[in-house]
Amino acid sequence: MKLATEKMIARVDGAIGWMIFNNPDRHNALSLEMWQAVAEILPAFQQDPAVRVVVMTGAGEKAFVSGADISEFDDKRDSAEAAEEYARVSEGGRAALADLEKPLIAMIRGYCLGGGLGTALAADIRIAAEGAQFAIPAARLGLGYGFAGVKVLTDLVGPAMAREILFTARRFTAEEAQQIGLINRLVPVDALEPTVRELAETIAANAPLTIRAAKYAITEACKDSEARDLATLEAMVAACFDSADYAEGRLAFKQKRPPKFSGR
Repeated sequence: MKLATEKMIARVDGAIGWMIFNNPDRHNALSLEMWQAVAEILPAFQQDPAVRVVVMTGAGEKAFVSGADISEFDDKRDSAEAAEEYARVSEGGRAALADLEKPLIAMIRGYCLGGGLGTALAADIRIAAEGAQFAIPAARLGLGYGFAGVKVLTDLVGPAMAREILFTARRFTAEEAQQIGLINRLVPVDALEPTVRELAETIAANAPLTIRAAKYAITEACKDSEARDLATLEAMVAACFDSADYAEGRLAFKQKRPPKFSGR
């Protein structure tokens, strides 16, 4: 995929779409041009029927994403008005993360800080390597941390741990992150990519319509009851039962062979 910036890489490998934060000299700190690229990459993966799972990770060995690119703050976030414009542009990337209907895995090594942790929290599954570090240092910078990000964090780790993460702004080890549910799995560094590939390939081999409905159901379950769109979910579940994949799944079970799902 041709992008306007070299600080992001997008490629498709089989059924896996890879989105790579490629700013290793700054520990993959997120700049506005990177957010703009995210808003291009994920919709393209969404529309590509060959892509069944998306993995996002950081280039190099030192960081997933170390946060926002602070070098841009003086000219792009130096006032409330400038910060509002910055938020408007970056929101396009965050919306693309939130709107992705396909499974999203965060493959984390090294620093996962601030906006990097916020980005990782948008993933459905987070796999981290030993030595990874997690923090939201907003309280050390005087930044306001918005409701949406706080809610996602609180839903994941609970209010008590969310308070500790936000109030102390300290770095949590990968072991601590696993204990509090911030990550799904912790693996040795050399096992990180093989583990993520195996996981992504396992998901990609399953029925896409079923996974799409399950992801939607989990998203709705995290909303207040009055905000849930259960009618859409019911239609998605019905579509699974009416699909060719459901017939293929039943036939494969009878024939004692792996199913070959088409997403239809």
